Amino acid sequence: MTSPQKPDALFDMNAVLTNAARGRVMGSEYDFLRREVADRMQDRLMDINRRFEHVLDIGGRSFVEGATSVELPTANAALDAVPASHDLVISNLSMHWVNDLPGLMVQANHALKPDGLFIASLFGGDTLHELRHALIAAESEVVGGANTRVIPFADVRDLGSLLQRAGFALPVTDMDTITVTYEHPLKLLQDLRGMGEANAMTTRSRNFLRRDVLMRACERYTAKYAGPDGRIPATFQVLYMTGWHPHESQQKPLKPGSGKMNLGDALKAGKPPKKP
Repeated sequence: MTSPQKPDALFDMNAVLTNAARGRVMGSEYDFLRREVADRMQDRLMDINRRFEHVLDIGGRSFVEGATSVELPTANAALDAVPASHDLVISNLSMHWVNDLPGLMVQANHALKPDGLFIASLFGGDTLHELRHALIAAESEVVGGANTRVIPFADVRDLGSLLQRAGFALPVTDMDTITVTYEHPLKLLQDLRGMGEANAMTTRSRNFLRRDVLMRACERYTAKYAGPDGRIPATFQVLYMTGWHPHESQQKPLKPGSGKMNLGDALKAGKPPKKP
């Protein structure tokens, strides 16, 4: 059972964990996107000449063999990890559900040994923009107003500063865009339910989406976004962030004024040769 959370929390963590449990019951076939992103994170880890033996998986979705998995903490709960006990903290498509993302990142940093690595993926702002627009337009048209049906997601421009605020060294952020196509919008909604990604905002409507609104949203989605083959796209923007627990062996930025060449000379030196 989760502990009580702040009344102004964006997400209802009881609902987040319930949705995740329901998705696991629906079957592993709905893990296709999460596994794809996990593979891409593994590719990033392969580029690092390091063996990670003590791995903490926040959210339990990274598919790292031998990792210690922990559930997402509630707004008032600490990350269940011994300080300075892990050389890798990883999280795969879970942290977009966190109410206090800066606080969780600070706790992840505390769980790392010196020179330990933090790497996480989460959905970004363009995720499901087609579905968001179709639902808002349909509900506004049919009932004269719209509820928030697709949650807000992070912006990649904010993640670098979050990493620095959390005390990570050498922060890096980047992104992928993955487009999945479907025969019908209802199949997308089924996949989202199976992924455990149903709406869990505290302000969500407790009533089921009316059938006439849903059907009109599907019509709008298909009319605006369907390709020549009739299939509709669903955009998933995946943001990645990496950072290291500080250690004296890490590369340090140069102090201001310590450069050996002025800007004009640097630009001349870096001028590319002309093509023959």
